[in-house]
Amino acid sequence: MDQTWMKVVGGKDTAPVADQAARDALVAQCLAAAQGGNGEAYFDLGVVFSTGSQAIEVDLVEAHKWFNLAAVGGHDHAAQCRAEISEEMTAREIAEAQRRAREWLRASPARKVA
Repeated sequence: MDQTWMKVVGGKDTAPVADQAARDALVAQCLAAAQGGNGEAYFDLGVVFSTGSQAIEVDLVEAHKWFNLAAVGGHDHAAQCRAEISEEMTAREIAEAQRRAREWLRASPARKVA
């Protein structure tokens, strides 16, 4: 059985996740926390999209967006991760990631990076 680990919002590690429904639930949990402004959730989503974990396809534009939001919120490691994946991206992809991050922040006044 394929088992994947994911850091859950709040800094706790989960047990191995073996099925798609459980993976989807973990990603949904991070998205919900990110929408509420949880900077750790932003970082976790950056990791998911940059590594292809949780059965999510690697998407460096999305990863950059989430690392950028986490970095703005003061996450220590996020800026370094953003810089590392930027080396594999075109200027156009980076601009798109930045546009998506701005759009995410503008979409709701409740979305503040914490």
